[in-house]
Amino acid sequence: MVAAGKVLVFFGMIATGKSYLAAAWARHHGCAYYNSDRVRKELAGLVPESRQTAAVDQGIYSREFSRRTYGQLLILAERDLDANPGACVVLDGSYQARGERQRVQESLAGKARVLFVHCICPEEVMRERMEQRQQDPQAVSDGRWEVYLQQKARFELPSELRADQLLTIDTNQALDALLILLDKWVMRVDAGCGVIL
Repeated sequence: MVAAGKVLVFFGMIATGKSYLAAAWARHHGCAYYNSDRVRKELAGLVPESRQTAAVDQGIYSREFSRRTYGQLLILAERDLDANPGACVVLDGSYQARGERQRVQESLAGKARVLFVHCICPEEVMRERMEQRQQDPQAVSDGRWEVYLQQKARFELPSELRADQLLTIDTNQALDALLILLDKWVMRVDAGCGVIL
């Protein structure tokens, strides 16, 4: 059976612009959009905009709670794909471990084509975004520089993904340009040509 649905997983380290791009792409294409920061806080019974300042790997950012969060993202994606086999779903999270990325592929096999968008940008841009986020009362992410440094040390590059599954994109450019680049890549992959643009 050929999978009719499509899941785009936007991943990368904090403040790489993945949520901004993922939400915009989902809106543009009418896809369901699930953000790990929101889902994490909903599971904990917290308001999404509440600030959590626990140390790395503590509280709602413990390994156990993170696994629960990413499990819930999969449940939401599967629910949408079961309800509508042709659905488009966008998942947005760090997915820093190969195991979590493989878990997505294995769980959704046969239900959807899974594509991964690895968001990157220069460190100085990331730091500036984190500082701006600290001043924004509506910000959902709790990403801080010390969290980024820890994440950087353990982030597993997506060497396990094939060219027709993965786009690495530098988000330090205009949103319109990013959306065009992303759309072109998805169309090329859909057409059976997995060349990275």
